[in-house]
Amino acid sequence: MYWLTWNTVAMVLMLSFSLRIECHSSHVDRILRLPGQPYVNFEQFSGYVTVDDKREKALFYYFVEAEIDPASKPLVLWLNGGPGCSSLGVGAFSENGPFRPNGDFLIKNEYSWSREANMLYLETPIGVGFSYAANSSSYVAVDDKTTARGNVIFLQRWFNKFPQYKQRELFLTGESYAGHYVPQLAKLIIEINKKEKIFNLKGIALGNPVLEFATDFNSRAEFFWSHGLISDSTYKMFTEGCNYSRYVSEYYRDSVSPVCSKVMSQVSTETSKFVDKYDVTLDVCISSVLSQSKVINPQQATERIDVCVEDKTVNYLNRKDVRKAFHARLVGVRRWEVCSKILDYEVLNLEIPTLPIVGSLVKAGVRVLVYSGDQDSVIPLTGSRTLVHKLATELGLNTTVPYRVWFEGQQVGGWTQVYGNVLAFATIRGASHEAPFSQPERSFMLFKSFLEGRPLPETL
Repeated sequence: MYWLTWNTVAMVLMLSFSLRIECHSSHVDRILRLPGQPYVNFEQFSGYVTVDDKREKALFYYFVEAEIDPASKPLVLWLNGGPGCSSLGVGAFSENGPFRPNGDFLIKNEYSWSREANMLYLETPIGVGFSYAANSSSYVAVDDKTTARGNVIFLQRWFNKFPQYKQRELFLTGESYAGHYVPQLAKLIIEINKKEKIFNLKGIALGNPVLEFATDFNSRAEFFWSHGLISDSTYKMFTEGCNYSRYVSEYYRDSVSPVCSKVMSQVSTETSKFVDKYDVTLDVCISSVLSQSKVINPQQATERIDVCVEDKTVNYLNRKDVRKAFHARLVGVRRWEVCSKILDYEVLNLEIPTLPIVGSLVKAGVRVLVYSGDQDSVIPLTGSRTLVHKLATELGLNTTVPYRVWFEGQQVGGWTQVYGNVLAFATIRGASHEAPFSQPERSFMLFKSFLEGRPLPETL
């Protein structure tokens, strides 16, 4: 009797598993296997979602189900910045995705965020990566508003392909210019939910984000100087005669002031091209710096960090067999690029702060994490920390976790502070602008704690 009972249970479980596999196998966007990929026990999907039927605009996505029990794990959307850089090539293949390219093969990333979540990578806006529009005029004068609108339409239509994720807990994540992309997408989601609750948005996480242009970029001068990258005299010129916000506005109008022109020329001279501004302590990929052949020797990868991973990703994603496996095509371009060369993004969107939008999200009960790789000179931690504290003060949030160290394994992972149990700031020690690339273990711990809504570990 008991044997029959357990046998029946086993048959039901096997049938359930078989139905899931059969369902996924019949999905038109299912990836059978990526070239050079090691064996894995999770499902992958990629393809297109049309976001404008009339103008034939389609965004490309790559979706990786959680490695263990995907039905119980949240859905996480990842967006890279630029503006105009690829979440597939940077986020998925260089940072927190399941694989890293190395020659003709893919290496499993043991700190992939898909260990804790169902990861959705989106190449946005149109003109980025494999995303495309039928008419090239669609690539002109793209701005934050059109990008956000396209992203929310993408999510709505993506749920039609994957209805089982529609009411799943949703987290929006990204880095750099995603400090614009993510908050504006979250704002649209909240507005839509007021009419009909379509999205189960729980939180957003922003890495080294552009939140308030003047504060973020003006903090570069102190970072350069404190890390020994520029001289005392150049730092003095920075602080007394050149404002980054004013500099960039003037730069894109082709009328750089003489003082700023002199400062930027001096900075370029003193900060060597052999130093990566996105991580001033990390070695550079010499073949890229010297514009040599893009055929990278796998032995150039160090034991922990492969500084040539971007070059390898470009090579990998431009292979015909790889594009076929991804169900991807090149429309209007000859090669897949890390950052779009055909997109005309309205750069003055940089001047519009998104910090007030982040504040509105906090008021709406959406958890917000701002984190900073502490070796990034492009969006330094000092600016981000100042802005988070400023926002907490404006919202009247009390400190619930005082500024303190946090740990990953046996080492200090960084420092953190939390306000009102809803707004948090954290640094990732030794991390670059692309934190999961240079500090995968610490970034994974940060991500896991964020999803679980618990403080970062304060003891070993």
